[in-house]
Amino acid sequence: MHGDDDFGDFYQASYPRLVGQLTVLTGNLEDAEDAVQEAFARASTRWVRLRAYDAPEAWVRRVALNLATSGLRRTRRQLAALARMRTATAEPPRSTDRLAIEAGLRRLPPRHGQVLVLYYGADLPVEEVARQLRVPPGTVKSRLARARAALGAYLEEGQEEPGHARG
Repeated sequence: MHGDDDFGDFYQASYPRLVGQLTVLTGNLEDAEDAVQEAFARASTRWVRLRAYDAPEAWVRRVALNLATSGLRRTRRQLAALARMRTATAEPPRSTDRLAIEAGLRRLPPRHGQVLVLYYGADLPVEEVARQLRVPPGTVKSRLARARAALGAYLEEGQEEPGHARG
């Protein structure tokens, strides 16, 4: 019973944070929830071993990221249709800047979006991002630089489009 209580506490503490991080990556709350829920389902069957880890949330995050990334290609094709079908009250209103950043993230290759979400969204240091993605720290730094440059270029491009006011 004690193990089940531990898992319930872990789930309650980690779920909202992980969904928030994955929503930024996927651009879709439902896809983020699906990936995080599936990752927690997998964690529950391994909880006896996972609860001994220093950071079981990191394991769940990595699994959820892998699930979200594998579903991203399908999601990208469906996002436009989902956005048109979604009612205005389905999610809290988001700022124009946030919408632009989320749209820019969806245009990045998944490996670049992952490092941005882990580094900025999860506030993890480069070494921990590297550990979670199983790549060298230098690769994380390179991907961060490329992702920031690409996202910056996208945001600049959006500001220069006709119909956008420049301040």
